[in-house]
Amino acid sequence: MYKQPLLILCVCFILGIFFQEKFVLTEKRIVFSLAFNFLTLFLFLSRNFYIQKFKFYLLGFFFFSLGVFAHFLRNQPVKLPQFNTKERIVFKMQKKLNSNEKNRRYEVAVLDCKSCKDKTFFPFNSVLSIPKSEFELDFQHYYKAEAYINRVQAPQYDFSFNYQKYLARKSIHFQTYLPNSYRAAVRNDLSFSEKIRQKRLETLHKIDSAKLSPKTKEFTKGIILADRTEMDEQTVQDFSKSGLVHILAISGSHMAIIFWLILLLLKPVFPTKLRYFQIIIALVLIWAFAVFIDYGSSVVRSCIMISVYYLYVLLQRKPDLLHAMALSAFIILIFDSNQLFDVGFQLSYAAVFGILWLNQPILKYLPKPKNNFQNFLVNVPSISMAAQITTFPLVIFYFHQYSFISLPANLVVIPFSEIIIIFSLLMTVLLAFSFQFSGLNIIYEFFVSELLKIIHFFGNIETAFIKNIPMSLAEVVVLFFGVYFLRFLILKFNVKNSFHFLGLILLYSMLKTGFGIFYDRKNEILTHDYFKQTFVSVKEEKKVIFLVKENADLHKITKFVIDPYLTSRRTDDCEIKFLPKEAEAVKINGKLYPLENKK
Repeated sequence: MYKQPLLILCVCFILGIFFQEKFVLTEKRIVFSLAFNFLTLFLFLSRNFYIQKFKFYLLGFFFFSLGVFAHFLRNQPVKLPQFNTKERIVFKMQKKLNSNEKNRRYEVAVLDCKSCKDKTFFPFNSVLSIPKSEFELDFQHYYKAEAYINRVQAPQYDFSFNYQKYLARKSIHFQTYLPNSYRAAVRNDLSFSEKIRQKRLETLHKIDSAKLSPKTKEFTKGIILADRTEMDEQTVQDFSKSGLVHILAISGSHMAIIFWLILLLLKPVFPTKLRYFQIIIALVLIWAFAVFIDYGSSVVRSCIMISVYYLYVLLQRKPDLLHAMALSAFIILIFDSNQLFDVGFQLSYAAVFGILWLNQPILKYLPKPKNNFQNFLVNVPSISMAAQITTFPLVIFYFHQYSFISLPANLVVIPFSEIIIIFSLLMTVLLAFSFQFSGLNIIYEFFVSELLKIIHFFGNIETAFIKNIPMSLAEVVVLFFGVYFLRFLILKFNVKNSFHFLGLILLYSMLKTGFGIFYDRKNEILTHDYFKQTFVSVKEEKKVIFLVKENADLHKITKFVIDPYLTSRRTDDCEIKFLPKEAEAVKINGKLYPLENKK
């Protein structure tokens, strides 16, 4: 507590959020807990020996209660309106989402509905799908259309991704589909943030009209403006399979490069004694950039962490990365406790902690650099390795896949990507002001295409890519303890440190074996509904048989149902049997299982 008070209190706050998420305490219990903790804080003024001895535990419990309270306030029950199957609605755009092969998707605010008399429900948020044949939406118009509105449904089984909860954390409870065209009316009441979003949208359109290849355009929009909504599936797969998808996400590395670039450009302007003005201007500019690209979660996290870190510099205090991490996490979670359950949030902080925890120990085993260039060459592999080791448990837990080519791919691409980020930023600024230079376009096109070729090469090494890897929360916790003790083992290889680390590996192996035995003995017959497709799975010990109609979309049901099921049941021994497309039911052990989706 004396060395890292902010970190420990932040951990207590986070544990409180997790506790409320799992057990959902009632309002009375939360108020009683907070009242009790406020009373105990007054005891800190006492000099009683026993009170002084336990005051830090009481302070930790107080922050735990604050975490419970913050998450309780953020997740109040919501009363939702009821709709007819088809409604006439008025709405406005809030955010563009990833498109699919048929539709563009947006987050919208529904402002009115013809059949709804109770206006207290409005506005409410919804995910909107609209055919690609229609014009794109923007922030400058209100829209009126006939639409199908449906409540987002909970997943059928626990192994499926809980899209309902994911959207509910963003205060979205409905999905809307526009089958036909819409009417638009110009707005004259745009807020400041909507004007900024419209400027970003216009910049995206300018990039679309640039004399560059489609892949280069989508790459530029993704790496600088955090827009991957139209990126082709093959490119996304290449980044995912090579373990380089973090390059496309506007993350801490992007913001750090942009921040240091601004400092470098400002260095000739300000003398050394006015260095603080450089930092302040650089901080203002990266926050302006964060506003321009629509406050992306990863961008805001990076900006807060950089701002907190350099606040120590401005206050002439020794910068402490752990303090910066803890304080930035506090700021984010106090405003929105649901951010804790965002995968990007968890991976970002895990990666930063991993770099802090393991980078220096790993550097002990690498050649000592003699100049700045050698220092860069040595730190790239050590930082990549530290970040990947720490994020490994979370990557497996959430995505159930891993590319073992990731480390060498990062070593090759990261130095190259830093140049590309700066180059892409320059191109984006030029295109935003409608400047195009054919020679510069050719050079940029060459760099991006070569980078994409390298990533495609790594992504095509199928033997290094493993999917359907099972991982439970208990296994994740044990692996994180293993990461904690790994530092001591690297620093000093002795019997004590080896015993701690190997003990955790043994515990992980026991958990994995135990879960495997449990699911091997689990026999079950399940009916699966995926949109309008229904099929049955029959599991007997390790063997699973899927009974699927001939006309089923096998690619999609494999990706979204079969693979998650096999991963959750820790087996890869499966067989798919096809049934006639006219089949209405299948009889198993004397019981009929319907094959017609009634929804």
